[in-house]
Amino acid sequence: MVTKSRQPTRAAATPVTRDALRLNAILASLQEPEIALVLERGTFVTLPVRHQIYRPDERIKDVFFPLDCVLSIVTRMKDGSQIEVGTIGREGVSAIPLLLGATTTANEAYCQVPGAAIRMDVGLFDRLQANHTFRQLLDRYVQAYVNMLGQLAACNRLHNVYERCSRWLLMTQDRVDSTEIPLTHEYLAMMLGTQRSGVTIAAGTLQKAGFITYGHGIISIVDRAGLEGASCECYDVAREQFGGLLRSVAGLRKKGRS
Repeated sequence: MVTKSRQPTRAAATPVTRDALRLNAILASLQEPEIALVLERGTFVTLPVRHQIYRPDERIKDVFFPLDCVLSIVTRMKDGSQIEVGTIGREGVSAIPLLLGATTTANEAYCQVPGAAIRMDVGLFDRLQANHTFRQLLDRYVQAYVNMLGQLAACNRLHNVYERCSRWLLMTQDRVDSTEIPLTHEYLAMMLGTQRSGVTIAAGTLQKAGFITYGHGIISIVDRAGLEGASCECYDVAREQFGGLLRSVAGLRKKGRS
C-alpha cells in the first residue's frame, strides 16, 4: 500500500454535484450562490494513497474537502523518519494553515486512506470565506482540530500502542463509513509513531480478541463495540470534538453522489 516514491500521484477529476457537497460537513452548510460557485469552479477528485496535498514550505495552491478519504498531516525529521501529527476527514478541510493566516507550513499532507474529495483553488476558497456563516463553521472546525491535537499529543505520551491503535482505527472508520480500511502495518506504525513490531503485536492482539481481521493490506473491523472497549479515553474526546460535524452528514453517503 505504501509507495517509496516521492513523486506525486494523480487524482482523477470530474465535475462536482450537489449530492457530493452534502458528504462533507463544512460544504454541506453552503447556500446559494456559494453552491453555484463550487459547482462551477470546484472539482470532484478521487485521491489515491500518498497523493500529495501540500509540501513543507511550498505555497498552498489547492484546498481539499474529504468526502470519504482521510488526509494525514505529517512531520518529517532530518533522518527521514516521520510521524502523523493530525488527520482530516469528512468533518473538515485541508486548509488549516490558510485559516490561521499562513500560505505555507512546515508540515506535509497527503492522502492516507484513498477516496473522494472536492478540490478548489485558494482563490475560490477565499471567496467562500466571505460568507459569515461559512467562516464561523470553519472557525469552529479549527477549534475542534486544535483541541484534538492536544488530546492526541497526550495520548501518544500516556497510552500504550494497543489503545492507540484501537483509537486510530475507530477514528478512521468514522471518516470513511466502512468496516474495511486499506492499510499496512508499516503505514499504521508511522501514523502511531512507533515501531512496526509494536503495531504487529497490537494488531495481532486485536485480531485474536475478535475485534478486527487483517489480510492483504486490509484491516476489517468486525466488532466495533469491542474495539471501543479496547481504546483509550481519547477516542471519546475526539469524537465529542467533531461529533456535531460528523452527525451533520451521517447517513448521506447511502444516497450517493450523482
